[in-house]
Amino acid sequence: MFKDLILKNRSYRRFYQDIKIEGNELLELVDFARLSPSPKNKQILKFMIANTDNVNSKIFENLAWAGYLKEWDGPVIGERPSAYIIILADKKLSTSLEADYTNTAYGIACQSILLGAVEKGFGGCIIGAIKKNNLRNILNINESFEILCVIALGKPKEEIVIYDIDENEDIKYWRDENQIHHVPKRRMKDISFIISEKS
Repeated sequence: MFKDLILKNRSYRRFYQDIKIEGNELLELVDFARLSPSPKNKQILKFMIANTDNVNSKIFENLAWAGYLKEWDGPVIGERPSAYIIILADKKLSTSLEADYTNTAYGIACQSILLGAVEKGFGGCIIGAIKKNNLRNILNINESFEILCVIALGKPKEEIVIYDIDENEDIKYWRDENQIHHVPKRRMKDISFIISEKS
């Protein structure tokens, strides 16, 4: 069951835009993040949710998609996310973002949100390439909050396959002529090491 969730939890970038995610479902995903471990139990994260066409459009315009796909400008109208969760760090709860393990905190939160989304039949993508100043102004995000990432969410409209590669092979994801998204993964033997007792 858990491995199935992991395998289905891909970085989806094309969606059935007309299939909406209700506000209560988004709040439940945020609750999964809230209940997840937090470094030092600081709980410095805040979450903004959006699922209306007008706000979604404003968020979309301030995101960059799929750095390895140089000739792709992101999903077209009809294939764009139907919801977003913006993850913020509350500076008032943190004297030093680095010292409070902010990256660890929102990494855990993102994984909880995305696994929850997959369980509900949705999927998403964590986006860090953001026009943060524009997004802050458009959404009136207070300066006391640091914009960390945006999670795009929706009903996936693409097939993603993963396959093993050797150590010296290219790790860049790519799309074939049928728009199937291919994601190479390093082999288990190349990333895991068993510690043995020395006699």
